[in-house]
Amino acid sequence: MPFAVAADGAALYYEVHGAGGPPLLLLSGQANSHRWWDSVRAGFEGDFTTVVMDYRGTGASDRPDTDSYSTPGFARDALAVLDHAGIGRAHVYGTSMGGRVAQWLAADHPERVDRLVLGCTSPGAPHGIERGPGIRRALAGPDPEAARQALLDLMYTPSWTARHPGPFHTLGDPSMPGHARRRHLRASSEHNAWGALPRISAPTLVVHGTDDRFNPTANAPLLAERVPGARLELIPGGRHAYFEEFADVTTPLVLDFLRGGEEVRPPASRAEQAG
Repeated sequence: MPFAVAADGAALYYEVHGAGGPPLLLLSGQANSHRWWDSVRAGFEGDFTTVVMDYRGTGASDRPDTDSYSTPGFARDALAVLDHAGIGRAHVYGTSMGGRVAQWLAADHPERVDRLVLGCTSPGAPHGIERGPGIRRALAGPDPEAARQALLDLMYTPSWTARHPGPFHTLGDPSMPGHARRRHLRASSEHNAWGALPRISAPTLVVHGTDDRFNPTANAPLLAERVPGARLELIPGGRHAYFEEFADVTTPLVLDFLRGGEEVRPPASRAEQAG
């Protein structure tokens, strides 16, 4: 099993998959391991060599109880993984907190990022749009099962969960210790890349579901306007895990962009596809 070593000595687990195409770094959401990408990763591997990693605190990576958890710090950890894998430059696709990490990676290390995809993410406070207080209360409630159901509803539509009973790898890494979970939450909530976004020079695609309440959809145009030349695509009906539920639409969309397609066409809705 490959492990990179971060600047502070933390061991970082990662995996490399694919048929030898250009490298594509996939960055997961808050408090999640590389398994966040399990259901969709193969869709990219005909064209790209995918790299997935466990953030510190998750999966097989070290779980230090130190002040080393931040979105810029996670970006430095991602660089350590790329260095260990012998990858100088990669496409980067980050979703949710992974999109926040990707913002720092592209802004602070432009020589390492080819094309950039920011999915269901935010520029962070104070310029980003926060989820409502009702959602925060539901997720922090005393009943773990009720909180899980609330998160599941934020991630997927009821019709999807009725057809797909799980397991769901987007609901958090169950092996995380409490200190790591708290530090991930703080790292994501303290993210603020507003001043750094204009420095991003990589061609950028911003993708968001139209029905995302977990990370409100209004964040998408904020990012697209702040990142020079960025393109915005909204996925009709998509909630926070749009990339999984609507993979039949979004994976081809992202692939076309990463291949260097001149235009990113708005995706058809499911009703339009049915015709």
